[in-house]
This record gives sequence, C-alpha cells and structure tokens, in this order.
Amino acid sequence: MAFPATRMRRLRQTPVLRDLVRETRLSAADLVMPVFVEEDLAAPVAIEAMPGISRLPLAGAVAEAGEVAALGIPAVLLFGIPAGKDEEGSGAWADDGIVQQATRAIKAAHPDLLVIADLCLCEYTSHGHCGLLDAEGRVVNDATLELLARTAVSQARAGADVIAPSDMMDGRVGAIRAALDADGFTDVPILAYSAKFASAFYGPFREAAGSAPSHGDRHGYQMDPANAREALREAQLDVEEGADVIMVKPALPYLDVIRRIADATGLPVAAYNVSGEYAMVKAAAAAGWLDERAAVLETLTSIRRAGADIVISYHAKDAARWLQKT
Repeated sequence: MAFPATRMRRLRQTPVLRDLVRETRLSAADLVMPVFVEEDLAAPVAIEAMPGISRLPLAGAVAEAGEVAALGIPAVLLFGIPAGKDEEGSGAWADDGIVQQATRAIKAAHPDLLVIADLCLCEYTSHGHCGLLDAEGRVVNDATLELLARTAVSQARAGADVIAPSDMMDGRVGAIRAALDADGFTDVPILAYSAKFASAFYGPFREAAGSAPSHGDRHGYQMDPANAREALREAQLDVEEGADVIMVKPALPYLDVIRRIADATGLPVAAYNVSGEYAMVKAAAAAGWLDERAAVLETLTSIRRAGADIVISYHAKDAARWLQKT
C-alpha cells in the first residue's frame, strides 16, 4: 500500500521550502566565543584537552577578538589567568588585572564587539575555590559577596559591556547590582550563571584556566545535577535580585532546564556549551567516529531549540564559518 506524502515531507523535498518552514534557526549572531587570556604570557599555549583552543597573551586575545568580530559573532566571554594568586583572589579586582587589561585593549581595537567579563575568584585564589575560606576550608558566602561586587565594579570601569558572575554564591546578583548602580554603571547588565551544575563536563576548563580546587570540591555551592526544580528557584531568585540574562551551564545534559527556565522567567536565556562537551566532539571527530561539522551544528541548534537565546561555545568560530557556507 502506498501512503501519500505528509505535508512536512512534501515541504522537505525542496531546500528553499525546507528552510522557510524550519522552526529553529542558528546564526553567528546567536553565539559567544570564550577567550582565555593569561598575564605575562609571551606566546599562545595550546590547551591539550581542548584541541584548537589556547591560552593567549594580551596581544593574542585582541587578535582573537578581531577574528571573532570578523565572523559576525557579537561577543567574547573573557576568562583571566593571573601571574600570581593569593587567598583572597585579589587579582580579580585589581585595576591592572588581566581581564581589565584585556577588556581595555579589546574595546580600543574592536569597539563594537561586546566584552562579557566572567566574574569569579577561582582563577585568582591560591586554593582554587570561588570564594573566601574559613578555618575549616569551607567557602564563606557572605564575606565573598563584597569581593565579587568589588570585582564587578573594576570590570565595568575597564569597559566590560556585561558582567557575568559564575561563582554561585547566594545573593551575589543583588550585591553586584547594588555596587554597579552605586558606581554609576546602572546600564551595565548582569548575565548570571543562575543554574550552574556541579558537572563532570568542566574538566578541560579547569586545565585551561588553572582553576581546579586544591582540596575538596564545589558541590557545596554548585547545583546537584539531579535537581531541576532547584534550578528554577535559583533562576527566580536571580531575577528578583536584578539579573538581566539567566544562564544554564552545562548545556547538553540540561536542555530540559533551559526550556523550563526560559518558560518560567521570560528573560533572555544563555546556555554554556562547556569544555567537556567540546572535547567529546573533538575526540570523536579526530577518531573518525562522527562528522564534526554536522555534529556541532546539530548540537548548537538543539540548544537554541531548547530555548537558549545565547549560546556560549568553544566551537563558535568554526560554527560561524560553517554557517557562512550553508
């Protein structure tokens, strides 16, 4: 028995029609490229676990930003690796800190490119945790808020267009909003890592940023991967404190959370396609087990389909090039 073609099957037969009825679209304008910039570095240093990604010296970060802008990607997300670390992570809020230096240099060279400054202390503390520690080695939430707020103001003064706190301390969005407003940065938005899970997919990033904790783990302040309702509560708290964009991190294991947060908050949602997700695709492609281009574009489209308005991905430059050819 021959069955007649369904409506969508008929429409799929012609590429132009297929494009016209496509429900989810992906473009370079949806993407953000993470950039690692390291203080006192003479030349790029390849990150072994993330093929194609390097720690960059200041001049290299400016050049990378130029490539990003030329591809039509609207923003970079800056991570800094300081020359020295201490118990408080004071390099995070120093006026001449590496993120502050890189922000000034990138904005001078590429003024139309958005600079999103990641805000966390883990790259700057000698112990690798995201906040101050007490005598027992536990993170002290409330005392950390002052340092995060100080860092946000320093980043804004350097010219950062968006502040992105990734520490997961309770109350940090409100503290940062108050500090920015008090210093005259009322128009600088906050992109909050609101649902940041204690994920196994961060391993390559910790090599890249030199941010692995020297003891213990981050389960006390990052979220349990089993909890979706908690993610909604965390997102709503950040909305109430003044967040302008909500982030879910990682992306692929949490597509359901992206959708639920997008529906519940009504705010723009960002999703971070993290280092471990990137590394898996790279490794499989290098072994010849999958088509990297097809897998990446499918992955990024699925994150958009789940409800993300912004996708942060180490594949951003490659994806932008591939999209130019489609």
